[in-house]
Amino acid sequence: MQVILLDKMPNLGQLGDVVRVKDGYARNFLIPYGKAKRATESAIADFAARRAELEKAAAEKLAAAQTLGAKLAEVTVQLSEKAAVDGRLFGSVTTSTIAEALTAKGFAVHKSQVRMPNGAIKIAGEHGISIGLHADVVVDVKVIVAGEAA
Repeated sequence: MQVILLDKMPNLGQLGDVVRVKDGYARNFLIPYGKAKRATESAIADFAARRAELEKAAAEKLAAAQTLGAKLAEVTVQLSEKAAVDGRLFGSVTTSTIAEALTAKGFAVHKSQVRMPNGAIKIAGEHGISIGLHADVVVDVKVIVAGEAA
């Protein structure tokens, strides 16, 4: 299915690009979340008329993400979890745990924005994670997990 992108999508294209994607990806993700429209002649003409407005909104989103990213880069998240004597956690620190901790500190971060390259944290100590605020803005944040005796 051919769609016209209404937002920048990593590994897919820029705002306004007409790309061919699998039908399920378009029907189940891109179109319902407002990331794309079917590339019909009327949709392309409508996009051409609204292009300046959409580019302005995209620039505002990018500027907001860069501002939040600059503040977030200086933050260290400290968590305390129950752990064994050797430092292994009884549970794990997941994306939702980190998102909740950042939200408690005043940063609006959704768990889908938290990127943990090595999976959930299962060992006490200092770990590096990434927060994807925008397709162009990825911020590294330090997470310190303190193990407390059970």
